[in-house]
Amino acid sequence: MEILNVSNLKKIYTTHLGGNQVHALKDVTFSVEQGEYVAIMGESGSGKTTLLNLLAALDKPTSGKIVLDGNKLSSVKERSLATFRRNNLGFVFQEFNLLNTFSLRDNILLPLVLSGAPVKDMEIRLAPIVQSFGISEILGKFPYEVSGGQKQRAAVARALITNPKLILADEPTGALDSASSADLLRVFEQVNKTGQTILMVTHSTDAASHAGRILFIRDGVVFHQIYRGESSNEELYKKISDTLTMLRTGGECK
Repeated sequence: MEILNVSNLKKIYTTHLGGNQVHALKDVTFSVEQGEYVAIMGESGSGKTTLLNLLAALDKPTSGKIVLDGNKLSSVKERSLATFRRNNLGFVFQEFNLLNTFSLRDNILLPLVLSGAPVKDMEIRLAPIVQSFGISEILGKFPYEVSGGQKQRAAVARALITNPKLILADEPTGALDSASSADLLRVFEQVNKTGQTILMVTHSTDAASHAGRILFIRDGVVFHQIYRGESSNEELYKKISDTLTMLRTGGECK
């Protein structure tokens, strides 16, 4: 079942005085099936961040359409966008975006608090997530009291607490050391195995090698993709590395 459809997406930015136009996205088309784990890669300036902002309804495309679970994003009224994001999307950021004045418990529960969920429902949702992530014992601590890996686990728990249709992850391993990165990627695999759809933007070949499909963006278009198939993480890593080399040299992918 298709959960996300992106069709002929274009985004043009005009400079302050209107003299120049920047074509951040030229013609992006792809779809994501429910339960897929998709990584998006590309060099800086390729359009990855712009695409993520459009998928998150933080910006509007110049043309084209985005449909999430049958809902066309352009049809969602401005006053309803925050609620739409909270009900349908989970976000995992490079810098965690946890509130230092809130405990980990309160950070994780914040989306449910904002949606007015009953306290009993919050606790029912919270318990299995934090237990599976191994952070039950530190819920009373504040973000500045725990490690980067523990912060990111709490951030993933916050993204999952609303049972989102889609998790959008923006360089989720970017602020982590190698051990914490490996730990987070295991968490993502665990989450994906439960049927959760994940779309991750990353520069990391290692992070992308854990996904089921990798989309490569160059000059504002999706120019290539790799499916995992029967490949191991190591084999997929090699395929991704080869593709990135072609990307940097301007060659053509087979």
